[in-house]
Amino acid sequence: MNERQYPIRPRPHEDSRFTLGLALDIAKVLKEHGYSEITSGRDLFELQQALFAFLYIGPTEDTTQ
Repeated sequence: MNERQYPIRPRPHEDSRFTLGLALDIAKVLKEHGYSEITSGRDLFELQQALFAFLYIGPTEDTTQ
């Protein structure tokens, strides 16, 4: 199996690819796969947080700092 590519290291100070549009696209894909539509701002925020953690933090780091 290949070496992991995520989380991205080193974490970029500002990544122009990480936008609201990214989260909206992921929400659309989830809906297309049968998940409930994301209509709550809070749910969209939580999706963005989960994406950020996957992309830049990883499972062993504390996200509260």
